[in-house]
Amino acid sequence: MTERPARQPATAEEPTVFVVDDDESMREALRSLFRSVRLRVETFGSGADFLRSKLPDVASCLVLDVRLPGLSGLDFQAELAKANIHIPIIFMTGHGDIPMSVQAMKAGAVDFLTKPFRDQDMLDA
Repeated sequence: MTERPARQPATAEEPTVFVVDDDESMREALRSLFRSVRLRVETFGSGADFLRSKLPDVASCLVLDVRLPGLSGLDFQAELAKANIHIPIIFMTGHGDIPMSVQAMKAGAVDFLTKPFRDQDMLDA
């Protein structure tokens, strides 16, 4: 089942955090975390769902799980670059290793967090 993005009213200047993770409980936890600091949040269960959404012309970032059904987070990062979609990416994973994090960072990720992570580490990223 495809999750519909959680939409919130936005102003032109309101930054948005996009969360792409196939784990619904993780999406909900991150939605709650970002809303607690008054950030606008949209969540998606897959990279394909994210690409079907209309990206706002405001400051935004993408919190992206490495392991996703279909296209991995790292492959999705490469697809975004090919499509000329430039958005800061914070990777998160429960199954990461050093080569994986190096690959993500070399491709432009701003951070690479290992689950479980502290809420403050995500907010600092």
